[in-house]
Amino acid sequence: MFDEPGFPNGADLEDGAPMLYTFVYCSRATEGVDDLEVDRIVEAAQRRNIARGITGVLVFGNGVFFQLLEGPAVEVQKLIANLHSDPRHCDVVSLDWSEERRERLYPNWEMERVEADDIRAVLNDALLSSEDQANVAALTRILKHLDLVSLD
Repeated sequence: MFDEPGFPNGADLEDGAPMLYTFVYCSRATEGVDDLEVDRIVEAAQRRNIARGITGVLVFGNGVFFQLLEGPAVEVQKLIANLHSDPRHCDVVSLDWSEERRERLYPNWEMERVEADDIRAVLNDALLSSEDQANVAALTRILKHLDLVSLD
C-alpha cells in the first residue's frame, strides 16, 4: 500500500539482515515552518538519503515533527548532528536509538512524509511486512499505545 520506488526489498541483505542504526526523535518546528516547508525538507531528504543508504518516515502535525531514521551508523549519526543545528527544529528529543542486525522497517522509503492521521496505516503496513520478531513486538506495542492517545 505504501511501497514507493527506492530501495528494493532486500537490497542490502547479504548473509542475513544488515547492521542498521535506528534513530527516533521528536521536535518542535520553529516559527514559519509550515506544510510547504516540510514538503521541501522531505524532497531534499529523498535526494540525499538514497545515496546515504538512509530510509525512514516523517510525521508532521500541529507544529511537531516525529521521525524514524534507519541506515548505516555513520550516515545516520551525521544526519542527527545536522538535525541539532537545523534552525527549523527546536526542542529535539531523542526517543530511541539502537544498532542491530535486522531488516529495514521501510525498505522502499528514502523518506516519506506521513500525516498524523495516517500513521496507524503506516505502522500496520510495516507490521504486516515485517518478519523480524523484535520489530513485530515493537510495532504491536506502538499500535496499542496509539489506541490510547491522539496524534491530532
